[in-house]
Amino acid sequence: MDFFLQNGPLGLFILSFIEASFFPIPPDVVLLPMVMMLPSKSFYYALITSIGSMLGGVFGYFLGVRAGRPLLIRFVKGRNFDRLEGMFRRYGGWAVAIAGFTPIPYKVFTIAAGVFRIDLITFFIAVLLSRSARFFLEAALVVSMGEKAPELIDRILGPGSFLVVASIAVVYLAFKNRKSCFLCKFKKPEE
Repeated sequence: MDFFLQNGPLGLFILSFIEASFFPIPPDVVLLPMVMMLPSKSFYYALITSIGSMLGGVFGYFLGVRAGRPLLIRFVKGRNFDRLEGMFRRYGGWAVAIAGFTPIPYKVFTIAAGVFRIDLITFFIAVLLSRSARFFLEAALVVSMGEKAPELIDRILGPGSFLVVASIAVVYLAFKNRKSCFLCKFKKPEE
C-alpha cells in the first residue's frame, strides 16, 4: 500500500484501475485514509477512484471478451460459476452494479460481463452508477463522521467488508504521522 499512498491521486487511480480487473485489494483502503487526512479533497479523490474503477472495469470486460471462460473459471468454479452465469442471464449488465457497490469481488463481475457478452453500454452505465455511488458515499461519510466512518461503512456494506475496514484503519494509522507520504504535504501543522 506504500506505493499507492505515496503517489497520492496517481496511486489511487492506478489501484482503482487494477483492482477492477485483476488486483485483489480494493481502492477503499487508500481512498478512505486519503479522505481522512485531507477532507477538503474528498470528492476529488472519490472522482479519481470512480474514473479509475470505471476504466479498469472496461479493461476487465475486454479481458473477459478476449480470454473467455477459461479466465473466469480461474476465479469462479462449480456451482458459483453457474450462479454467476444465472445472475448475468437474469439481470444482464446490471449484475455488475451489485458487485460495484458491495464487497463482492468486482473484478470477477467485470470479467464475467465480457465472457457473457453483456451489452457494453448497459455495463458501463451500471459500473458508472454503482462505483461512483460507493466511493462518493464513502467520502461523504468520512467527511461528515471522521474516524467513526469506517465502522458505519462496515455496517452499510455488510459483514464481508470488515477486512476492508480493518485494512483502512491500519493504513490510516500507519500513515497518519508519516512524513514521506504524499498527503503529509497537505496536512495542517499542529497548533
